[in-house]
Amino acid sequence: MRYKIRLSYNGGTFCGWQIQNNAETVQGAIEKALRTLTGTDIHVTGAGRTDTYVNAINYIAHCDIPDNISIKAELFCYKLNAILPREISIHEISECSEDFHARYDARSREYCYFIHFTKDPFCENFSYRMRHNLDMDAMNQAARHLLGEHDFSCFEKTGGNNSTSICCISEAYWSAYKPSHAELMGAQCRHGDYIVFRIKANRFLRNMVRAIVGSLIEVGMGKKDPAWIADLIAEGTRSDAGTSVPGKALFFCGASYDHE
Repeated sequence: MRYKIRLSYNGGTFCGWQIQNNAETVQGAIEKALRTLTGTDIHVTGAGRTDTYVNAINYIAHCDIPDNISIKAELFCYKLNAILPREISIHEISECSEDFHARYDARSREYCYFIHFTKDPFCENFSYRMRHNLDMDAMNQAARHLLGEHDFSCFEKTGGNNSTSICCISEAYWSAYKPSHAELMGAQCRHGDYIVFRIKANRFLRNMVRAIVGSLIEVGMGKKDPAWIADLIAEGTRSDAGTSVPGKALFFCGASYDHE
């Protein structure tokens, strides 16, 4: 029986999603918990790879449970959560079609990157603090050059081993927000003290979002013109683009499927 899994995880203690030798990963932790629960090795397939320290909300995965192992979906979820480390939370496990594939069936994926400018101890683990002001209008002008289908190899980490570097980005923009803790407790903050970058595409390359954000920051700081992003895509290499920003502030925040 194939099961669809919806989960979230704090990536701060993991070396990304994909299982690795001699490293703690999210996939590895889930497969270990499944082995403890079922007594057999069960492979878990995720909607996409995330880098070291990157977080996820409503991440989608699937796994196949042998027919000789009988367990109700709601009990399956409860027991798996009891075994998993606190950094991983399973929200829902449901039976799905035998041909459902968490990775190949996803028609889009979305990421968010959080930046704050004011000292905030409640954001330090999940947001990137900038000491410089950023021109958000200029960054949004630059982000518009990302839209559409392009070869994004200029933002791809060397050695990504992808069959193609072509992706189609449907959304890419910055906006200001007020974090929930500030909203609930009436903390004083100015509009623009907290900003978030949202990007949606059919697929992403290794390190791509972090490199895009780093490049857009160069524009926001006035070091580059917004049109520089278009030039990078047209003829740039990874060494021409901006520095990758820290993974702790990046969140995989959803995948969409045709059946939804």
